[in-house]
Amino acid sequence: TMTIHSEEHVVDVHVRSGIYSSDTIFDYSHGYIATRLFSRNACFIMKIKKEYIPKLQEIGRLAFERQTMKDVYSPNNVWTEFQSGSSLLGRLKDWILYGKHIEQLCVGLPLYQ
Repeated sequence: TMTIHSEEHVVDVHVRSGIYSSDTIFDYSHGYIATRLFSRNACFIMKIKKEYIPKLQEIGRLAFERQTMKDVYSPNNVWTEFQSGSSLLGRLKDWILYGKHIEQLCVGLPLYQ
């Protein structure tokens, strides 16, 4: 499911698929995306790169297209691959940088950038 909070410039994406379940937040105000993978009990954070990530105004349209048309081709499909690296627990300065929505998603979990 996807929830778009236009006034806060935040998109919540919830994937419920057994061991592949995850929650993702696109925080356009702070310029970061955070994904919490439940099977790994970790958060992965990356900077929004405008050339790869759809704009907030486009993401709802893309989700609607995807839902209504099974095999929509779009050059805006986003695939990410996370590689293991060093992790850290969020510090106060991290939460100021990433914002309250990502803090609520990731607090107490190892953060991978």
